Amino acid sequence: MRYRVRHVTTYRYSDQVAVSHNLAHLAPRDEGRCRRLAWSLVVQPMPHSHRRETDAYGNQVDRFTVTDPHRTLTVSAESTIEIQPRGFLSTATPWETVVDGAPLGCEEFRYESPLVPRHPDLAAYALLDFTPGRSVLDSALGLCGRIHGEFAYDPAATTIHTPVMSVFHDRRGVCQDFAQLMLGALRSLHLPARYVSGYLETLPPPGSERLVGADASHAWVQLWCGDDLGWVDIDPTNDCIPDERHIPVAYGRDFGDVSPILGMVLGGGTADVAVSVDVQRL
Repeated sequence: MRYRVRHVTTYRYSDQVAVSHNLAHLAPRDEGRCRRLAWSLVVQPMPHSHRRETDAYGNQVDRFTVTDPHRTLTVSAESTIEIQPRGFLSTATPWETVVDGAPLGCEEFRYESPLVPRHPDLAAYALLDFTPGRSVLDSALGLCGRIHGEFAYDPAATTIHTPVMSVFHDRRGVCQDFAQLMLGALRSLHLPARYVSGYLETLPPPGSERLVGADASHAWVQLWCGDDLGWVDIDPTNDCIPDERHIPVAYGRDFGDVSPILGMVLGGGTADVAVSVDVQRL
């Protein structure tokens, strides 16, 4: 499946900004089942400097600085992506084996990160599905299904700063919250799991027109399922294993590692931010 993805972020400031420094994770991954066929980034006003690099997790990072005084900053990223269907997934590997035998490169994703704690309550919640000897993938899908069924999707319930344990107790949140909650539960059992930011193609109801710009950024989880399967994507918001409609952008320990745009400005007063994401099937 091929998609054209357009992600536009516009900042409007109440006062003039003298200097703006920014870091962006907006380029979809180019590996495995995901091929990045085209990619562009346009910033207005034009940056004084722009550096592109790869971070420790293999994500493309764009760093740019705008030195022209401005009250509006627009960052437009556009890419053409091809997603291959995933193969059949099945493993009988017990989850305890993954705990004991994960490779060194997975170690970082076992531990707490700034936004994802390990907690006994999260471990107890996960152990309802991670029963002795059960396969790691079956256990994880059981946990995924319970999060989907027991937590309400409520955009008004949380912000990007809401702690995972608050989400756990309140049983409400959005995809970022559910991904980080699942990460906390998995890591509380010492299983390697990482945060994935990306896009999800959304389809209009039958008989309705597709709304341009109505799609959104999305988040899900990758769990190390042993040497036979490697990293497997799991989406607790939609209770599924992602296939062709999920487009990965960046991997990290939590949202803080892969935020679409991080910025620091001199001046500006208050800011109003508008984000438009359009995922168009080609």
